[in-house]
Amino acid sequence: MPDLSRAVNIGDLRLAAKKRLPRAIFDFFDGGAEDEIALRDNRAAWERVRLKPRVLRDVSKIDMSCEILGGPSKMPLVVAPTGGIGIGWPGADVAIASAAAQYGIPYTLSTTSTATIEAVAEANGGGRRWFQLYILYDRDFTDKLMQRAWAAGYEALVITVDLPVGGKRERDSHNRFTQPFRPGLGQVLEAFTKPDWALRILANGGLPTLENLRGFDHKKSESLQSISSSVGQNLDSAFDYTGLKRLRDLWKGKLLVKGVARADDAARIVELGADGIWVSNHGGRQLDSARATLDTLPEIVGAAGGKVPVLLDGGVRRGSDMIKARALGAQAVCAGRPTLYGASAGGELGALRALAILADELHRSMQLCGTRTIGEIDPSLVEK
Repeated sequence: MPDLSRAVNIGDLRLAAKKRLPRAIFDFFDGGAEDEIALRDNRAAWERVRLKPRVLRDVSKIDMSCEILGGPSKMPLVVAPTGGIGIGWPGADVAIASAAAQYGIPYTLSTTSTATIEAVAEANGGGRRWFQLYILYDRDFTDKLMQRAWAAGYEALVITVDLPVGGKRERDSHNRFTQPFRPGLGQVLEAFTKPDWALRILANGGLPTLENLRGFDHKKSESLQSISSSVGQNLDSAFDYTGLKRLRDLWKGKLLVKGVARADDAARIVELGADGIWVSNHGGRQLDSARATLDTLPEIVGAAGGKVPVLLDGGVRRGSDMIKARALGAQAVCAGRPTLYGASAGGELGALRALAILADELHRSMQLCGTRTIGEIDPSLVEK
């Protein structure tokens, strides 16, 4: 395992994960849909925004704490949901949940995690935790997932609405990657070139399963077009505003809707009683050529009209991204791949390193921008 203390940015953690993992697994984590235009543009949008720093301010003391969805956070960052990640490092879901709690930021567990709702809640301890919900075609099974999350102390439900069908993820198709992963001969041989990965997987009883979907009657498909989007085959493509209203009525806690990309949808979702809007294009993994989330953010903020907070994900790799997002109206950014790269490279220590990098960059950028508190970040700090 590499010395992750030498990783100076999220890109270094990505490279460490790439070196450690078999290609099919790294590509599953790293890749996007089709030509990966949306994947690249998500990051490029952050790079197009320029900062206009204030000078001659006393920035000897910096306070990065803020409110996210009505509760405290030590910085404007939420760990976004990432599915199937135990295949990269055994117990990766638990590792990231623990790291988030140590850093005092909200953590979001994926429906397709490789650890149970309850095990992750235990690892997260007194931390703030949210549960991301895919709408499965089996409505009763979906409702039971919600009930388990509420019983385990998940304060918010994050309903993902941009996945009526799985995106065409061509890296996965080329690698013949399926969920659950059943490696072919070439992939088995490659595992011998990744001994740290292979030995850890073997020591933990082999490849993990999607623990929260145990007992679910999966639909089967062997076509190349759907081989990389097996989760999408099990979703309810008929889910609509009526279904969302039903879940709003059932869930007792805070409810966010993730995958929003249009102002008119955002306004209607707010009317239905959502507590927050999560701007997302699924990390570029669904509809290719979808607009970059940061480009979409201002109009979604306008549609929300200050009634509910707006969060966004997609391409977050730097602490300064939190400043840009706040200046453009977001309450916080959500990031999945940074801690995923870290955990894939080094388990909990890697996830902690990812959060340490982002926290340090935010602190430094706030000083350089002349902002002592998150509340001092305003639209005058950015230029698009």
